[in-house]
Amino acid sequence: MPKPLSLPFDPIARADDLWQRRWGTVPSMAAITSVMRAHQILLAEVDAVVKPYGLTFARYEALVLLSFSRAGELAMSKIGERLMVHPTSVTNTVDRLVRSGLVTKRPNPHDGRGILASITEEGRRVCEAATRDLMAMDFGLGAYDDEECREIFALLRPLRVAAKDFEAAPEVLVPASGNEGAGEERPE
Repeated sequence: MPKPLSLPFDPIARADDLWQRRWGTVPSMAAITSVMRAHQILLAEVDAVVKPYGLTFARYEALVLLSFSRAGELAMSKIGERLMVHPTSVTNTVDRLVRSGLVTKRPNPHDGRGILASITEEGRRVCEAATRDLMAMDFGLGAYDDEECREIFALLRPLRVAAKDFEAAPEVLVPASGNEGAGEERPE
């Protein structure tokens, strides 16, 4: 994990103050800077937890996605769509998982040009162990309680809707507490 900065002041609050003096009040500047710093902190923390398994958080996400599917496999294009990443990133991620023996690839019998990625038994074992470790450290969000985590999800959802990440239903779906509503991912 990264060494704490332990600065005697909040550099984002200081930047916000200086920004206001020069250009006026722009709360979105402090918000985006805070979100970006939070991303750095969280990614460093979760990557440190999955590193002993030979994973990055991106590779861990791919393993989890494959473990959710009924048959333990998905088309590479579907992985990219669900993880919201470029096809080149999916190829790189899956190829590294293949080299680690956690995933295999084979031609998609339903799509002559497509490739299926399948999680191996070792991949399932690693995924379960890494998941236990990530859950034990609350995915880096231990500074927040469950309700605050739901609020963070709800606050960020409109940004994802505006980016057209998905077709937004009229009702806001917030992650359930516990395992209510947990289901398996179905490959399409």
